[in-house]
Amino acid sequence: MYLVDTHQHFWDPAQFSYSWCKSVPPLNRRFGLDDYKQAAEGLNIRKTVFMECDVDEPHALEEARHVQRLTATHTFIAGIVASARPESSSFPAQLEALLALSRLRGLRRVLHTQPDALADSTLFAENLQRLSQHRLSFDLCVLARQLPVAVRLVERCSDVSFVLDHCGIPDVKAGALDPWREQMTRLAEFPNVVCKISGLVAYADPERWTVDDLRPWVEHVVDRFGWERVLWGGDWPVCTLTASLARWVEATHELFRGATLAQRSAFFHRNAERIYRV
Repeated sequence: MYLVDTHQHFWDPAQFSYSWCKSVPPLNRRFGLDDYKQAAEGLNIRKTVFMECDVDEPHALEEARHVQRLTATHTFIAGIVASARPESSSFPAQLEALLALSRLRGLRRVLHTQPDALADSTLFAENLQRLSQHRLSFDLCVLARQLPVAVRLVERCSDVSFVLDHCGIPDVKAGALDPWREQMTRLAEFPNVVCKISGLVAYADPERWTVDDLRPWVEHVVDRFGWERVLWGGDWPVCTLTASLARWVEATHELFRGATLAQRSAFFHRNAERIYRV
């Protein structure tokens, strides 16, 4: 069973600025494409989608252009989700510049570090509505407490394809299933939203997490979104806070061991190929 990694990062603070890394010392260093390839060795990851790394705003376009150039020699990078600022009046110009990149498949604006009012603004929604005409998706990166913000945004952008990152960043370590379950059920009611099962290990107990700790979260997502609206992501190198990429892949295979071949194919690669067009 091959995988499409829909959430692959790499960064170099000496090349572009990533201010958020300073507050997470284990991640505040270079994680290069060569490091990712080493971490993924033997895991049967055939294609990846590069996910913007919350790069500081002045470097957003250059980060995407840099990855576009890399795809010429690293063809397994099949798609790019680039950084953008839908809250800005300059968004149309940002989008126009990004559309020149042949591997562009979507945009992301990390919201879990921002005030809720940012995504609630009229301009934010109006700018996101521009994506549908270009077949671009928008990755929703919100905290569990912000899931109502995500619902309000999706309600206003019914023609936009949304990908919820990291199952809405639940507090796995604390076992805080509620109100996360109810809010995920509400978000799943929108047919234009899919859920990326990624990042869960980063929010688990770093010392003693088990596959069974992750199971309730994964089972709820699959039950609510269905097999055609879930996809897998590695979230490397953020996952290394609690697990290697290999350990996360192993855990995911264990979580989906009881699924049919068709269901596992949908989750591990087919949905990603359709949603991100890779």
